Amino acid sequence: MSKKVKYYYDPESLAYRIISPKKREKFGYALLFLVASALFGFLCFVVLMNTPYFETPKDKIQAREIENLKLSYALLNKKIEDIDQVASDLEERDNNLYRVYFNSSPISNEKRRGIIDRKRYKELEGFNNSELVINTSEKVDAISKALAVQSKSLDEILKLAKAKDKLLSAVPAIQPVKNEDLKHMASGFGYRTDPFTKARKMHEGMDFTAKTGTPIYATGDGVVKSADNSLSGYGNHIEINHGFGYLTLYAHLSKYKVRPGQRVKRGDIIGYVGSTGRSQAPHLHYEVHKDGKVTNPINFYYGNISAAEYVAISKIANQENQSLD
Repeated sequence: MSKKVKYYYDPESLAYRIISPKKREKFGYALLFLVASALFGFLCFVVLMNTPYFETPKDKIQAREIENLKLSYALLNKKIEDIDQVASDLEERDNNLYRVYFNSSPISNEKRRGIIDRKRYKELEGFNNSELVINTSEKVDAISKALAVQSKSLDEILKLAKAKDKLLSAVPAIQPVKNEDLKHMASGFGYRTDPFTKARKMHEGMDFTAKTGTPIYATGDGVVKSADNSLSGYGNHIEINHGFGYLTLYAHLSKYKVRPGQRVKRGDIIGYVGSTGRSQAPHLHYEVHKDGKVTNPINFYYGNISAAEYVAISKIANQENQSLD
């Protein structure tokens, strides 16, 4: 097919002449065509990338997976928040209840949670949803650290609880002579009249009047420190080391039922009432020492007497009468 030839009318020569385009015009037309083609191609690319109607099946599957991933992370973050709330409640109880009860210092929030170094998530950067993934990872790591600290704290609380049980068992918490075996309580703790010199002096224990041979009971768990008559004036006596700074002394016994080094439990019979040593009549002289200092035994009889009995004993113990030793 032959190329079309265009003509134009020349009024001067009154004739038709062939139109011959110049080379510059040809180049301009060609350049304009190329620019228009490139622009059209770019527009088509943008439309294809942003219009779902042009997505391939693979693109659709990938987009759906991404949306499912975002939804999964949203649900995961909700669960993390719930776990974090439970962990926070446990931390509060730990600091304000458990550790207070066992006289232990609370754990600071800085030690429990601390600051997570974001550099550890560097390999997660550079993706479309990097911030979502990094934030979730950071929350998980923070809770993991908090739970690790809490686990160690509970281990410590468990040890303290076991020690607390031992402490409660060791404290001298009962009368050394049962009420039904008592004739009466002769003298209490404090300044009393000495039965031999008639002088007013400090009486460092309580005297329980009972007939010779009446059983005497250990008032708390411990180890027998001594069972002899080495202390002047006390006659046959027993000392029990209860630990935690507690020591009890039982004096003027008729005989022993334990030996030094023997471990005893609260309520075990350790000896029998007598009148040995510096004693005016059969009775038990009983002392309680805490951290090397003598203390009023009446403060420790909560283990086997009622409130009414405690009041009655207190009235007698506080009277300034004559002691029996």
